[in-house]
Amino acid sequence: MHRTSTRVLLSCAAIGVGGGLVAGPSAYLAAAFAAFGPILYGLTVGLHFLPSVVALALLKRPGTAVLAGVIAGLVGTAFAPWWIGRFIGTGLLVGVLLELPFLITRYRRWDPWLFYVSAVFSGLVLAIAVFIGLGAEHYAWWAWAIALPLWVASPVLFTWIGRVIAARLARAGVAQLPSREARPG
Repeated sequence: MHRTSTRVLLSCAAIGVGGGLVAGPSAYLAAAFAAFGPILYGLTVGLHFLPSVVALALLKRPGTAVLAGVIAGLVGTAFAPWWIGRFIGTGLLVGVLLELPFLITRYRRWDPWLFYVSAVFSGLVLAIAVFIGLGAEHYAWWAWAIALPLWVASPVLFTWIGRVIAARLARAGVAQLPSREARPG
């Protein structure tokens, strides 16, 4: 049985808390977009990708995206407790969707393009869900032509930002593991 070190768990917790401190207040921005400019609502979804991307890119361990995303959701609920299901559900869903390509490769490949494939796929899944959930018939075709690409572009943008943050943290030595805790792949 594979054991996860305390160092990895605490790193996920720290990343998740940082992500929750960003995602929590941004929920109010998302609510404002949903109320006053719903075609721009997709711009805010990418913020939920930050903790999961940073954890996965920095730690390169199975489950770190899911754990960091759920912790970020828990911390986000401190800002809006009535959205607990939305925060935790989004953190869990984003973490799982981000890890899919890495799971398929059995966590042996960490190529940058896998992160972006995952972001595009996740954005499409979320866009389709919102498209169905909001009811496409309530909006003009041009509104969806603007909104749906934003749902895909936002996760890609925040995946890039998350990878930049992870690379800078790695250069600073934040994720250095002792030699007995060698990274997979």
